[in-house]
Amino acid sequence: MKTPEIHVEELKKDETFLANLKMLEKEMVDENSIAKGYQLLDAKLIIEAGEEEINEIFTFIVNTAFDKLAENLSVQKTFDIRDVEDLAAARAIYEHGIQRYSENDKKGAKEIFLILHHTMDHEMLKDAMMVHACAVMAGHSFDDFIENLVDVDAVDMHDPLAFFIQTFTQPTDILLTMFAKYVQEAKEELKVLEESK
Repeated sequence: MKTPEIHVEELKKDETFLANLKMLEKEMVDENSIAKGYQLLDAKLIIEAGEEEINEIFTFIVNTAFDKLAENLSVQKTFDIRDVEDLAAARAIYEHGIQRYSENDKKGAKEIFLILHHTMDHEMLKDAMMVHACAVMAGHSFDDFIENLVDVDAVDMHDPLAFFIQTFTQPTDILLTMFAKYVQEAKEELKVLEESK
């Protein structure tokens, strides 16, 4: 099936499309919706909106996601990956962690991956986040992590969780065994969160 071609210039002038974007933006703000923030961001990227507009939406997404995380932590609630808003919040926090990792902020990246490991209610994602955290703790650079630990070809783009790296060059349980020392350290660090329950 051929994907219909998107005519960007026509979209930029399409009043219905632009009105829908305005409505989506209003709903995003009114409902404090991260999922609608991502929809708006995707649409704005398609029509090549200005950098300032893109950054504003992205800032809204990240700030709202961290607010939700703080709220969840205060009441010991996990992210329910089947819930559209929870998934969008976890995605935003994860993308922020990946950005930190790529900018070599290893401490920040590790903390984010550990928090996600702690707050996700999805075993495969929890384990994948632990692999991320251990890779950081073991001193892997971001490029090294992507080149040597991630199996990029195994990513299923139709998977709604494809935003999260969870396919590795080794089975996850083997990687976690290889990283056993770091898994132990990570669990020690997470005890602080466990004890605050």
